Amino acid sequence: MNEYWPYLTPSKFISILVFFLFLTHVAEAQNFHLRHNYSFTSSAYSVKQDTSLKSEFPDPKSVMRQSLIIPGWGQITNKQAWKVPIVYGLLGGLTYYSVYLTKQYHDYRAAYYNLVDISGDLRFGPTPGYLVNQSASSLQSNRNFLRNRRDFIYVTIGLAYMLNVVDAYVYAHFRSFDVSDDLSVRPGVGSEHLLASNMTTIPVIRLKLSIK
Repeated sequence: MNEYWPYLTPSKFISILVFFLFLTHVAEAQNFHLRHNYSFTSSAYSVKQDTSLKSEFPDPKSVMRQSLIIPGWGQITNKQAWKVPIVYGLLGGLTYYSVYLTKQYHDYRAAYYNLVDISGDLRFGPTPGYLVNQSASSLQSNRNFLRNRRDFIYVTIGLAYMLNVVDAYVYAHFRSFDVSDDLSVRPGVGSEHLLASNMTTIPVIRLKLSIK
């Protein structure tokens, strides 16, 4: 029976999806620009950041809570509504697959139990017609395989749900990053005079580093 299962396992599909979403974050983060100006001197270090665009970007923690409550809500807040079908397609597909595996597992469990049990109480229901002529070893092997695969799919459903949360939370952080091509570093050297305690001026060298 194992030869009929698809080569692309759920774990591989999850890995491919995570890699795809990571590339999406890197690509789309380039559409958002914030200006960071840094000034460094020998006596002080100051950071000036433009906060005029902060209201444009949602709070990542708020986005995370939204995705925990309703899958896809955080993606909508991040203005990535195109990801919502992916989220529900993944969750829906895994859920449907788990239901299918559960039904198959119940069929093989009933068939195996009815074959080896001599009481004939049909504890797990009657044997399905398509399993009547199979051996006990085959029924047991397939029953165990289906049970393990079903349990694994339950885990992947949880991982897919958490992936939805992580995706929304990480992208909410990425939106405020400046990864544009206009980044530049401008070093400079100058001089200034400091007033000493004896009311005389002392020339000093000043180093300035501007990052745009």
